Amino acid sequence: MIVDPSGETVASVRMDGAKYLSMHTARAKARTAASINGATGDMPVEFGVAAGIASQGGVTHLPGGLPIRFNGRIAGAVGVGSGTGEQDFAVARAALAAIGADEV
Repeated sequence: MIVDPSGETVASVRMDGAKYLSMHTARAKARTAASINGATGDMPVEFGVAAGIASQGGVTHLPGGLPIRFNGRIAGAVGVGSGTGEQDFAVARAALAAIGADEV
């Protein structure tokens, strides 16, 4: 899932066989990364859980959301779901590398 800096969806892809909630969690990860301009896995669990409840699932602390930055300026964010946290984080980092974005 790719979102713009305000968290609106720009592009999304769902693989065959992806888990039902994958798109929802990927969107929440991307929106969270865009809003905090940081990695979702770096948020304290307590904040992520409380924010997730308050936002009805629109915010999450789960790994897999990274901001997309070019020369330090945020251009949006990527959110990846369906794998383990480590897998989602790795895929998100690979996406940033593929487009030449700043490393997170």
